[in-house]
Amino acid sequence: MNRAAVAVVGRPNVGKSTLFNKLVRQRVAITEDTPGVTRDRLYQEVEWQNRYFTLIDTGGLEIGTDQSMAVEIKKQVEIAIETADLILFVVDGKDGVTGQDEEIAQMLRVSKKPVLLVVNKIDSHKTPTDVYEFYTLGFEPLHIVSAEQGFGLGDLLDAIFCEIPAEADTGLLEDIVRIAFIGKPNVGKSSIVNRLLGEERMIVTDIAGTTRDSIDSKVWYEDEPYILIDTAGLRRKRYIDEKLERYSVIRTLRSVDRSDICVIMIDAKEGVTEQDSKIAGYAHDQGKGMIILVNKWDLIEKDTQTARKFEKEIREELPFLSYAPILFVSVRTGQRIQRLFPLIQTVYNNYQMRISTGVLNEIVNDAILYNPPPTDKGERLKIYYMTQAGVAPPTFVLFVNKADLMHFSYLRYLENQVRNRFGFEGVPLRMEVRAKGS
Repeated sequence: MNRAAVAVVGRPNVGKSTLFNKLVRQRVAITEDTPGVTRDRLYQEVEWQNRYFTLIDTGGLEIGTDQSMAVEIKKQVEIAIETADLILFVVDGKDGVTGQDEEIAQMLRVSKKPVLLVVNKIDSHKTPTDVYEFYTLGFEPLHIVSAEQGFGLGDLLDAIFCEIPAEADTGLLEDIVRIAFIGKPNVGKSSIVNRLLGEERMIVTDIAGTTRDSIDSKVWYEDEPYILIDTAGLRRKRYIDEKLERYSVIRTLRSVDRSDICVIMIDAKEGVTEQDSKIAGYAHDQGKGMIILVNKWDLIEKDTQTARKFEKEIREELPFLSYAPILFVSVRTGQRIQRLFPLIQTVYNNYQMRISTGVLNEIVNDAILYNPPPTDKGERLKIYYMTQAGVAPPTFVLFVNKADLMHFSYLRYLENQVRNRFGFEGVPLRMEVRAKGS
């Protein structure tokens, strides 16, 4: 049974993204007065009276132009219309009917999908009489709303559930593993998500910065659902002049925050850059599972030592990600892409791994036997026991006589002993030290 999908469609700057944000009850889509801000399809769950559907935000349609970005947006909108069960056709109640509205109305009629005509930007409870000209577009009744003020949204949601198929899945979805693809602009994040999805859901061009929003897409692997999050490429601060670019950075960081695993993508031609280090460092600090994906490997001249040398360079540039597996791929040719999902499964299992207190204390006792704890001014650190306090990431607490006697190098030694026993590939470990009784 498929989740009901509802697509928001309309010309630029009619308030589609504002409506989208109001319905999903968070700021997901970027909202600006600049036409063309939303370029890709955004997918989010909407809840109304304990029922759910997937809402799809789309870019502003500009029919009749041959500009490359407008053509790409039109392709994305057409895919959204094709996959949706219902269309929300949004128009600007202040502007009245435009030629573009009429072109879009014709396009929707040809699709033969059910359509709700949403007249937006009516910011008072008293409906002006001139909105009724929208009946000429051929859809009725009119759903008069103010996305900005929140007027009329409850009635609109009621109408949506009256129109979506009765057999559609409207129940609460289970928790799903979320994977964020992060990295510099134009490193191949959208391309790999498209390849994993088996379709062109993200616009892919050679223009750095094409993806401005963070985009969620659901995919199944071995009967398990996953959410793939394509993020805007983070730029150096001196290049972030526009408000939109700042929003994109915020969206990317939020996508890291709500993910379980981050796949940091590195351009094989450029190697690790300062910006790669900053992006990866943020994800590491947030305690996310990590995979390093080196893309464009097909463009590198190789000998038998090339991969080993490249891996050594990565480890030197990103020493804090010593636990992260490295996979050399080519998104363009598909080289080794099939290894990514098994690696994601391994990392996620490690991310959720629990170890009993008894086993942890065996590790601690063996570690102490081979390398006794340090002393400070004649006082020796005593470790009473270690226990696991949580997962995602695995977090361990060491109870000692005095916390300030624990040197960071000895704490790293104990972490390495845990890794030697259980691996924890792709997962940062958090080690906390507490004085017994504190």
